Amino acid sequence: MSTSHPLKIFITGGARGIGRGLFRHFLRAGHSVYIIDANTTELAHVQNFASQWATPNSTWKAETCDLRDRARIKEVVDDVRKLFGGQLDVLINNAFATPHIWSNDRAMDDESEAIMEEWDTKIAVGLTAPFLLGRLCVPLLKAGNSTSDSPGTIINISSTRAHQSEMNHEAYSAAKAGIMGLTQSMAVSLGHRHKIRVNAVVPGWIHVENENEAADAEGTAWEEGVTKTDAEWHPAGRVGKVEDIAKAVEYVIGSSFVTGQEVVVDGGVGRKMVYPE
Repeated sequence: MSTSHPLKIFITGGARGIGRGLFRHFLRAGHSVYIIDANTTELAHVQNFASQWATPNSTWKAETCDLRDRARIKEVVDDVRKLFGGQLDVLINNAFATPHIWSNDRAMDDESEAIMEEWDTKIAVGLTAPFLLGRLCVPLLKAGNSTSDSPGTIINISSTRAHQSEMNHEAYSAAKAGIMGLTQSMAVSLGHRHKIRVNAVVPGWIHVENENEAADAEGTAWEEGVTKTDAEWHPAGRVGKVEDIAKAVEYVIGSSFVTGQEVVVDGGVGRKMVYPE
């Protein structure tokens, strides 16, 4: 990553999964990181590790935030402003309302109206919140510097499921496809007005079953739950790790010419659904 200064980074969904991995990665690299998550149990748990991950130069803060709550989002952004002295170098929109599929084994043709409530939640967290956070953070990003010749930058975490869905992923796939369109549009608008860069990192199969409280309690290793067949589906010979996403994020942070792009991080399955014979 071509930056020589500690960064001020804001990550949504930072208590588990990819977000937790990014939180750890940037603390260990000496940066200052502010994370939010709606899961209070996981958020409390990850704070027990943060002081171990942090270097003498890094600082951190973790706050609860339901990304459906627009008033709470504004409160959090104001807190980020105060903590980081009015500057923000990197906003990472990572959060999504789990599970990725419909809950309670429902399908999109379920007769219950509960599925529409779930749709509203997933779209609010996965698509509306990144737009709102981007808007609110513009003044902070304008004052930031992701590289020596670039102000702050926004990174939206999408998914290859935007192009290659599975059953019962309608809301997830729609939100992640929307993130790609939002990324390109924001990159044009914010780039021309403020030189703020906006990119999407598009993960394929990233195995994160070890990135949560239960896995920590059980001592779960990263490779647990991954079968030989899972690995063989990928021409790269394995499924993805959080570290693969961290490298992609570092690339777009440090590359001041790159904006409005979709950086796909996938082991070769991607959009073509290539499986071994």
